[in-house]
Amino acid sequence: MLLRLLFVLLIALNIAVGAWLLLGQNDTHAHLPTDPGVNKLHLLSELPPPAASVTSSASATNVAAATPAQSSSAANPLSAQPSTNTLSYACMALGPFATQEDLRVARNALEPQVQRMRARQEQTTQSRGWWVYLPATSSHAAALAEARQLAAKNIQDYFVISGAGDDQNTVSLGLFKDPANARKRRDQIAEAGFPAQMSERTETVPEYWLDLIPVDSAHFDWRSRVHDTAIGSHSTGCF
Repeated sequence: MLLRLLFVLLIALNIAVGAWLLLGQNDTHAHLPTDPGVNKLHLLSELPPPAASVTSSASATNVAAATPAQSSSAANPLSAQPSTNTLSYACMALGPFATQEDLRVARNALEPQVQRMRARQEQTTQSRGWWVYLPATSSHAAALAEARQLAAKNIQDYFVISGAGDDQNTVSLGLFKDPANARKRRDQIAEAGFPAQMSERTETVPEYWLDLIPVDSAHFDWRSRVHDTAIGSHSTGCF
């Protein structure tokens, strides 16, 4: 009888311990849906917003914050750009210089105020004066005969051109710098009965130019350094 009672008590004790182990633990352990170390499941509504949404929100916030500053800059463009003292420059040409030495002197004088220079040579036609003459005859003897006729009428200062060339057998009556003096000589010979003519004599000569870019055209005074009054200036293409 006693053993049966002890057996019943043990069974009751086991039932009580099992009930305590099942129902008497902390809620945290009692309601775990997963094993330890396994991530817990969440509903979509419980998830945080995606990174793109966060970034977009941040960008929108930055744009909203930057808008007043940009509007202020647009309203006052001068304040948005740093003020600088911009130097003005223009390309120009000086010349013509008669010799390369004149060009070299001017180049050395202007170098401190110039950021770039170049020298160039051009060919130009230059007047040598106005020539009064009798047209060429068919022979040298005929030209000498005209010269004797001039002497007979007290006309002096003539010269018979001999040898080869376009002016062969021509009687020269003088070369004049002033065309007015040349016309006066021509008319004098024509009144004496001779077919006097006049023409301009030219030659091709070199001339020298200096192209330059001043450091600051607005304050560039080349006249203070180049004192030749025959030298001029004009704008030219940049190089």
